[in-house]
Amino acid sequence: MLNPKRILITNDDGFDSPALLALIDALKPLADIIIVAPTLEKSACGHSLTLTKPLRFVEIEPNFYKLDDGTPTDCVFLALHKIYNEKNMPDLVVSGINIGANMGEDITYSGTASGAMEAVLQGVPAIAISQNFSDDMREKNDFDYALAKQSIRVLVEKIFKGSFPLEPRKFLNVNIPALKPSESKGFKVTKTGSRVYTNDADSHINPRGQEYFWIGLVNHEWRETKGQMTDIQAVKNGYISLTPIHLDMTSHNDIESLKKWI
Repeated sequence: MLNPKRILITNDDGFDSPALLALIDALKPLADIIIVAPTLEKSACGHSLTLTKPLRFVEIEPNFYKLDDGTPTDCVFLALHKIYNEKNMPDLVVSGINIGANMGEDITYSGTASGAMEAVLQGVPAIAISQNFSDDMREKNDFDYALAKQSIRVLVEKIFKGSFPLEPRKFLNVNIPALKPSESKGFKVTKTGSRVYTNDADSHINPRGQEYFWIGLVNHEWRETKGQMTDIQAVKNGYISLTPIHLDMTSHNDIESLKKWI
């Protein structure tokens, strides 16, 4: 391959995640790949950098490292600092495949989305990809990444043959329905949905009589929205959801009313 493209891969489920290995398998034919992934699962760590302790790369095999003990943001930040340089940056960062969907406001919690977020802050185009699962698939531990692998190949090939479809400081958030490739309805461009959140947690008492808590799975209810189809609606209806995410969190519609209020 002449002048091969370069892809940096990370995730938030850890370096030994079967979904990460599926992503590597999907993208190896398309580019020179380097993997930097967390040592431990970092689900819901958000866009967090580790500032209170040192971090180190541990080589698993050539071009495959775990960051002991870092977040996806750390992985991208330090990979771009140590492995790449300003003259030799990756052409693309792909974060995933996450075990579970990252839709709606869950993106703000997501380590997977945050890996892509860090990439675009550093000027590198990025995709976050997540696999939704049905309750039946979870009960049977039947995690099939065939559609996710097919989808990410199609998207990356399209990017490399043309260009990244978004402006700087924006990344593509991809959510895969719990379907086989033959059952998918194809890609659908979406907006983020709106989840109904609760703050429930399980309370327990340890042998010393001290109370502790487990924060469990979030509520699965979503608000109805009008207009552009949401990521959750697309996935529920058998589509692969493509959502453009930008990092400007300003509520532009409220600027004038806030000026009047103050």
